[in-house]
Amino acid sequence: MTENLNTLPAILERNSIKFGEKPAFREKEFGIWQSWNWREVHEHVNNMSLGLINLGIKEGEHICIIGRNRPHLYWSIIAAQNVGAIPTPLYQDSVAQEMIFPISHCSAKMAIVENQEQVDKLLEIKKDITSLKNIIYLDPRGLRNYKNNNLYSLNDVFTLKNIENVSKLQTELKNRQSKQNLDTKSILLYTSGTTGRSKGVVLSNRNVIESGKAGIVFDNINSDFSLICYLPMAWVGDFAFSMGLGLQSGMCICCPESSETLHDDMREIGPSYFFGPPRFFESLLTSVNLKIDDASSVKRKLFDYFMSIAKENGEKILENKSVGLVNRIKYFFGELFIYGPLKNRMGLTKTKVGYTAGEAIGPEIFQFFRSLGINLKQLYGQTEACVFVTCQPDRQVHPETVGVPVSGVELKISKTGEVLYRSPGSFVEYFKDPANTKKTKDKEGWVSTGDAGFIDQETGHLKIIDRAKDVGKLKQGSLFAPKYVENKLKFYPNILEAVLFGSGKEYCVAMINIDLTAVGNWAEKNNISYASYQELAGHPEVYKMVAEHIREVNSSLSKDQNLSNCQIRRFLVLHKELDPDDGEITRTRKVRRNLVSDKYSDLIKALYDGSKEIYTETEVTYEDGRKGKISASVKIQELKETFEKAEVA
Repeated sequence: MTENLNTLPAILERNSIKFGEKPAFREKEFGIWQSWNWREVHEHVNNMSLGLINLGIKEGEHICIIGRNRPHLYWSIIAAQNVGAIPTPLYQDSVAQEMIFPISHCSAKMAIVENQEQVDKLLEIKKDITSLKNIIYLDPRGLRNYKNNNLYSLNDVFTLKNIENVSKLQTELKNRQSKQNLDTKSILLYTSGTTGRSKGVVLSNRNVIESGKAGIVFDNINSDFSLICYLPMAWVGDFAFSMGLGLQSGMCICCPESSETLHDDMREIGPSYFFGPPRFFESLLTSVNLKIDDASSVKRKLFDYFMSIAKENGEKILENKSVGLVNRIKYFFGELFIYGPLKNRMGLTKTKVGYTAGEAIGPEIFQFFRSLGINLKQLYGQTEACVFVTCQPDRQVHPETVGVPVSGVELKISKTGEVLYRSPGSFVEYFKDPANTKKTKDKEGWVSTGDAGFIDQETGHLKIIDRAKDVGKLKQGSLFAPKYVENKLKFYPNILEAVLFGSGKEYCVAMINIDLTAVGNWAEKNNISYASYQELAGHPEVYKMVAEHIREVNSSLSKDQNLSNCQIRRFLVLHKELDPDDGEITRTRKVRRNLVSDKYSDLIKALYDGSKEIYTETEVTYEDGRKGKISASVKIQELKETFEKAEVA
């Protein structure tokens, strides 16, 4: 099987021979790091595979994987592929009703879940997912008294002592393995569903392996690297980095104990390859700034002095450019007293390659991390590409671009300004959706991304403007690009989310979500008391602070010839956070613009009719799936300042 590395299980077998005793997976549990080498992982996956065949799983059937990042769940993905089944990870924080569609859509026969919480969800919707025959759980806590003939412990499934006719099952496994090749379906991943219902993206072994190889070659990744996996397993990025890139390179894949202990676990592991969405780095910087604000005056002055040195010279040193001997000495002492301890505190001391993607990241935030000597870069990808489309090469990093095509990827811009690509990583199809497959991927293999962008003539890098569907015109005909403006607003740590409206209107208005952590700390320091998110969001001082941020963004937009008319005239601070459970944002925190427009139509109407305040009631979904309503009187503020308007080209 190792002769033809056409599948992830074959690559795992290769790793068990080539890397043997090297650490393959690590997991922190009960405060202690557990480790498994490649030989042990291969043995576990082989035993799991036999257990799945013994339970009657057939080739081509779907197995749902539900839970947080845990080694046994990653092994379940490989075991499912090993027996010819198609693993289908789902978001572990989805409420039960949200799981009905993907499970019934793919007619999953089996689910491998983490714990009692996920078992309870599946049992709750049992009548709606009739295809599901077996549920296998990893953590047995709370499940002792569950009486269900189709409920199994994962430990029992891969314990060969409980399986009869092992040799017969081994023969069947080898027979199934022999049928698999690069074109065999590897995984089914559901998109975040930003513009509507999620689509099931089918990726083949070729897509996963070739895309992973491109990432490995681009950044010279090898088996000495380590990766920490903390993002949802149902997200394509986690799969591409852990399986496509991690498994092929032989790097150690580490799983934190929980999301709450992530930063502590990162400090202990020190990942050399790291991916984080912009919000992750924004929250890190916010945390740093809050701690510096609480430090003594001497420490604050020391921090400010050395950060000014880093701002001026850090990126140049990272890119091996000349900065002069004096500046290098200053930076050395900065590394000793400030940068080194700071990187250690963030768990990024050993990071050789860091990436961010998914949203635009603020230039100041991006440059802050790079000035510390962290090789943070941007990439552009999507589920349909198994992530890798473009990446920023070392020493060619620009805050406003997303890099150049990786090996094997062709890029072009359509006549309408949409970004198109063709690559070995391009998906096979949308599951049970030939119409959308044909619409997205043409006969020549070119995939429509749905993003508007262009190739920067100066750098040759790709620049993304906005979602093509969201780009519109204001009433007077000038360009309306909401995402561009929203990202500018979200660069402020106090603003968690922003939604801009204005297509077909005379001017732009915005709904703002504040960041409770950042604004809460600010409120505490300014002696502002509050009892809830809703009360803080409606506080006059919060409105004053948000208005100042919007004025700064408006001032920046006024200098942009094409987007000067996108300045925000009226805004409100929303009385609740946009929530995935309410369907307002996806599980990957992308705004469902159409749904938000419909749900908050009364607020949008008030933003345009001159109202200064509006009473509203909003339906919310609690963690257990129950529905409720919250009401509030939301203030609306108008920015009367006149900004210099640039002529529209």
